[in-house]
Amino acid sequence: MAAPDIDPPAGGEAGGEATRCGFVALLGAPNAGKSTLLNRLVGTKVSIVTPKPQTTRNRVLGIAVCGPAQIVFVDTPGVFAPRSRFDRAMVRAAWEGARGADAMALVVDSRRGIDDRTQLVIDGAATMRRPVTVVLNKIDLIDRRGLLGLAAAFAAFRDAAGAALVAETFMISALTGDGVAQLRNALAAAMPAGRWHYPADQAADMPQRLLAAEITREQLFLQLHRELPYAAAVETETWTEREDGGVRIDQAIHVRRASQKPIVLGKGGRRIREIGTRARAELRELFDRPVHLFLRVKVRGNWPEDPERFRDLGLDYHV
Repeated sequence: MAAPDIDPPAGGEAGGEATRCGFVALLGAPNAGKSTLLNRLVGTKVSIVTPKPQTTRNRVLGIAVCGPAQIVFVDTPGVFAPRSRFDRAMVRAAWEGARGADAMALVVDSRRGIDDRTQLVIDGAATMRRPVTVVLNKIDLIDRRGLLGLAAAFAAFRDAAGAALVAETFMISALTGDGVAQLRNALAAAMPAGRWHYPADQAADMPQRLLAAEITREQLFLQLHRELPYAAAVETETWTEREDGGVRIDQAIHVRRASQKPIVLGKGGRRIREIGTRARAELRELFDRPVHLFLRVKVRGNWPEDPERFRDLGLDYHV
């Protein structure tokens, strides 16, 4: 991973201390709470969050400053057994994010414990022969005895060389923020010495066009309670700056079959209006400016196999 170095405050020092900067990959099974944790660590929304698994489709960079350290968090797609080219590309993006990072944090849904999907991540991490920070998430939904037993189970894992796989274990709730500050402080202390990669006030490394499309896709997941969101994609087609300081955003919602189009539109266009209204409100808050959002639905049956779509998401088509 590479980014332009930025001179931090005080010409290389922050608060009189030498600066640190590094990347932390957030790994885990789908729906473990990685995106919620990323937003909590950064302090603002940089990754969409829904109750459905496999919502994140590409690597999202969130940037946090903790004392003299700047931490670049990489929210990776959940690791799972892939069945399609698109699935394989997402899983590869997750492992590439881990290989290029200075530290790995394995986020675990404490209620599910070490299920098959979490074991898949553990096995992959073990091959890298690098210590992992385990983050037991959703501790507000499990009793303390269960948490302690889960922590002990992780402590027993070994990497491919026989060394302890887990360096530290943290118990947190990304939803409430309980324990997150301690986790952030520990990760900040583990970052290597170096200049910051980004300005101190930058929270994410994602083009606004892509972030706007992700916010609309989030509303598809939240408002369409079937499998349709997985068959849909959102593309920002045009981005027009307005003289009043606002922006006009035209987006296309791509679905795979003609029969899916009326589901997105809703009776009399009610559903797409509601999707647009909620996405627009969130974009106004995120961008702190007037947003004029216009949506239309297109049938594009081959979008999961379209090389251009893979490129837009930063995924490798040739997997």
